[in-house]
Amino acid sequence: MNILETHHIVKQYAEHRALDDVSLSVPQGCIFGLLGPNGAGKTSLIRIINQITAPDSGQVLLGGEHLNPSHIKRIGYLPEERGLYKKMKVGEQLLYLAQLKGLTEKQAMEKLKTWFIKFDIKTWWNKQVEDLSKGMQQKVQFVATVMHEPDLIILDEPFSGFDPINANLIKDEILELRDKGKTIIFSTHRMESVEELCDYIALINRSHKVLDGSKRAIKEQFKTHTYHVEYKGEIIDLPPAFDVLNTLTTDDGFLRTNIKIPPDAAANDLIRYLLDRVAVRSFGENIPSMNEIFIQTVGEVPTT
Repeated sequence: MNILETHHIVKQYAEHRALDDVSLSVPQGCIFGLLGPNGAGKTSLIRIINQITAPDSGQVLLGGEHLNPSHIKRIGYLPEERGLYKKMKVGEQLLYLAQLKGLTEKQAMEKLKTWFIKFDIKTWWNKQVEDLSKGMQQKVQFVATVMHEPDLIILDEPFSGFDPINANLIKDEILELRDKGKTIIFSTHRMESVEELCDYIALINRSHKVLDGSKRAIKEQFKTHTYHVEYKGEIIDLPPAFDVLNTLTTDDGFLRTNIKIPPDAAANDLIRYLLDRVAVRSFGENIPSMNEIFIQTVGEVPTT
């Protein structure tokens, strides 16, 4: 089942078409990576899903229903440009934001107590936001995003400003939310986070969707049919269909060679050949990384 679907979304700003016929399906209970270079159209799409702006044409469905104002309570949004009120106290602000999302003051207090203990921020209740570090503000903003337990959580560069320890804390929370059946749309330039967290991805480039599907299927699509082997000895008389791409020497004196095989050949064919001729230490397929797929598809390196 898809929690979110966009059908043929078009968004025009003066002379610039931000989105051009963008259709996506986001399965329920997954982490969905929304990827693309700066200016590709990701933020425009996120704003439409959050009803900050409306599409010029096309439609958005949430849980099978046409997107409408009542859906705001089912969505949590962490924007890249954080939106906390600097002069308000942390506790006062979170209570206010929780009630905007439909919680009573009593419900909000109960949920906030749990989050303040979980994030070890019990002493922050009466601090003003402007007195917190950027990373501390990020924690508060994350709590504001998820405390009403939305079905769909949209996180735009959620690890920006975090040190490694707190980044891991947020990663663990994202995975826990998914395991509870929540759906997370995760917009980022950090491909290592995509590798680690995302189940599905969509790649938008120059206002168009250029790639989407499960991470596993996309990696399969971009496979190069190349394998690496570490060994001692000499690889000679390779079958004509097998192609040695390059060889280097490892720090401990082994040779490491990349070999391309035909799409209709099997890895076992290569292994059998190698075992008859060299002492193999390790063997494996070269699986393309999301960073490599990104570069191959859009022709540029993700900006961190």
